[in-house]
Amino acid sequence: MSLMYSQMPLDRCTNQRKNKQWLKQQFDQQNSLFCLIDNDQNFFSLAVPFSPLYLTHEQLPKVSITSCIFLGKKNDQSIFALNSNKLSNRDNQNINALGQWQSLRQMSGLIQHQDAAILALAKGLVHWHKTHLYCGRCGALNQLIEAGHARRCTDSQCRNMCFPRTDPAVIMLVEKMFDDGVARCLLGRQASWPTGMFSTLAGFVDPGETIEETVVREVWEESNIEVKDPQYIRSQPWPFPSSVMLGFTATAVTENIDISQDDLHQARWFSREELDTFVAKEAELPEPFGGYRISSNDSISTYLITAWKKKAIGQC
Repeated sequence: MSLMYSQMPLDRCTNQRKNKQWLKQQFDQQNSLFCLIDNDQNFFSLAVPFSPLYLTHEQLPKVSITSCIFLGKKNDQSIFALNSNKLSNRDNQNINALGQWQSLRQMSGLIQHQDAAILALAKGLVHWHKTHLYCGRCGALNQLIEAGHARRCTDSQCRNMCFPRTDPAVIMLVEKMFDDGVARCLLGRQASWPTGMFSTLAGFVDPGETIEETVVREVWEESNIEVKDPQYIRSQPWPFPSSVMLGFTATAVTENIDISQDDLHQARWFSREELDTFVAKEAELPEPFGGYRISSNDSISTYLITAWKKKAIGQC
């Protein structure tokens, strides 16, 4: 099973993209494409089936290479990311007539996985540039360099460089064999989530902490459950806004849940038979709904839960 946002088809050309002459050649090619981002939303076609809408030089005649972020090449075609706020109001009006701005997560189930990976990369890099306009050392303006994969302070006495950040987070399927001979997994929910939605526990890695230590700590802090033997399964890019999710399993050695010390609204144990009754997040449900639903299909959480239910974690 392939995870959404993880099938990157582009050659990132890491070594070449620092060469300004090579980069300009890629930018000047008439078949180059531009992936636009507007307020963290991606650009899609108006027609069904929906697809990402990449623009051309002809549609963006005034775009400058200094405003673009090189994403990579696919089949000898270069793709750049561009924040729509770099364009004039008239250009934006013309562009808005061609397609629609939508949340990538809302559209991910309707597009190819490789397209989702490209859009996620564009979204993550544009967000990083928006949030790192100024130098974290001296406060001067930062300048885009290295094809958009670094920023450098413009103060001649500083010249500090910064690079796109990714925040590591663990997400774990905690399981336990109970005294009644039934295996159960631990799921939780936030109060803001749709009615009945449960997901695996998750949390960010602290400085000076291994990812295995994070699994143990986060499960304890969120549910008061002690776990052992955290086992890494697989990872997923998660540019919402700038994370990578590191999927784990872990075995619980206690079973009494206490969520009073953290921000979970609810947590409980579910057997495989109970998980069979879960409905998809996107399903139309009667109101009031008294059952349970799984988190969105684009998340590694759904993979971990579904694979555990099938006794197939790490096998697909």
